[in-house]
Amino acid sequence: MVGRVHPFTFHNPTRLIFGRGQLSALEQEVPRGASVLLVYGGGSVKRPLAGGTSLYDGVLAHLSNVGATVTELSGVEPNPRLTTVRRGVDLCREHGVDLVLAVGGGSVIDCAKAVAVAAASDRDAWDLILDRSLVTGALPLGVVLTHAATGSEMNPISVITNWETSDKRGWSSPFAYPRFSILDPTFTLSVPRDQTAYGIVDMMSHVLEDYFDFTPNTPLQDRWSEGLLRTLVEVGPRLVADLSDLDLRETVMLCGTWAFNGVLSMGREGDWACHRIEHAISAVHDIPHGGGLSIIYPHWMEYVLEAHPARFAQLATNVFGVSALHRRDADVAREGVARLRAFWNSLGAPARLSHYGIGAEALPRIADLSTLRGETFGTVRPLGRDDALRVLERSL
Repeated sequence: MVGRVHPFTFHNPTRLIFGRGQLSALEQEVPRGASVLLVYGGGSVKRPLAGGTSLYDGVLAHLSNVGATVTELSGVEPNPRLTTVRRGVDLCREHGVDLVLAVGGGSVIDCAKAVAVAAASDRDAWDLILDRSLVTGALPLGVVLTHAATGSEMNPISVITNWETSDKRGWSSPFAYPRFSILDPTFTLSVPRDQTAYGIVDMMSHVLEDYFDFTPNTPLQDRWSEGLLRTLVEVGPRLVADLSDLDLRETVMLCGTWAFNGVLSMGREGDWACHRIEHAISAVHDIPHGGGLSIIYPHWMEYVLEAHPARFAQLATNVFGVSALHRRDADVAREGVARLRAFWNSLGAPARLSHYGIGAEALPRIADLSTLRGETFGTVRPLGRDDALRVLERSL
C-alpha cells in the first residue's frame, strides 16, 4: 500500500552505556554525595560473578567511591506490585532520595519508574498510573540491566499490578525515561534457560505488536522489524543451547533494547491486543509475561489474520522463509504462524495455558479483565470481551 506515514516526533533521552566492563560508568552518572534508592528483586544480584564478587557488591563499591548514601528497596516481584511501589515511595521521602537506581530486569525497572514519578508527586502512585496526565515530574532514574527482555531500560513505559483488584496496568510518561542505562551482557550470564527463552519471546512480541499495523508507507520500519526478528530467530536457539556464550548474550541484549525503545513504532500505532490479554492473565495467575505471550500470540494471530492476511503473509515470507509462490495469502500466513509457534516452543516456551494449570473455568474472569475499561482494543481487528474469550479458549 502506498501512502503517507503518520507524522511523528521521536525523542529518546536515555543515555545508553553498552558493552562489557561498563559498570564503572556509575561514577560519572551518579552525582557525588547523592542519596540513592537501590531497587532490586531477589538474590540473583548478590550471586558471585566470574571475578568472585557480585554485581550488588560492585554497584555498592562504585556508589561508595562517589560518596553516595544508599537505601535499599529489595524483593521486587516478577510482576511488580503497587504495594512495593508505595514502599519505595515512602523510603524516598524518609531518606531524601536524589536518584533511583534499578539493578535488575524489566520488573525492577518498571517498579523503579513508578517509584520515581510518585516520589515527585503528592498523589498516590495508583492515581498517577490510572491518569498519566497527573504526572508532572520524577526523581532521576538510572538502570543497570541484568535480563534482556522488556526494553524498559530505554523507554518510558512501565507495568504495575494492583493485586488487590487484579488490575495490571501499562502506563507511560515522558518523565519515566531512565536518565542512563548500563548494559553489560556479563550481568545476564546467570539468567536461567527458561527466563532467557521468555526474554526472547517478549522482545519478539514487542516487535510484532508494532509490525501488525496498517499505516501506509512504512517500508523502512518493516525492514528494521523483520531484520531484528530474523536476528533473534538465528541466535536464539544457539543462546538457549549455550547460555555461557557472551557474544550471543550481547546480541540478544541489544535486540531487546531496540525492540522497544520507540524506533520501530515511529509513524505507526501498532496493535497491542496480545499484551492486553496477557496482562489480564498474569494479573490473576502471576505467570511469567514471556510465557503468557508465547501462548497467546499465535492463537491471536490465527483468530485475526483473515482481517489482513497479506500482512501476516509478509511476516511469514520475510522472517520465516515461507514460500508464497502460487499460494493464497491466508495459507502463507497460517504456515508462518505455525513456524513462529514451533520456534518459540523449540526454545522451551509453552504453547498452552494448561502449562500453568489454567483451565476453562478461569477464562471468563480473564476476559472480563481484558476489557476492564469497557472499550474494544487492538487495531488489526478490534476485540471485545467475547473475542478475548475466544482467543483464550483457543489457548487452553
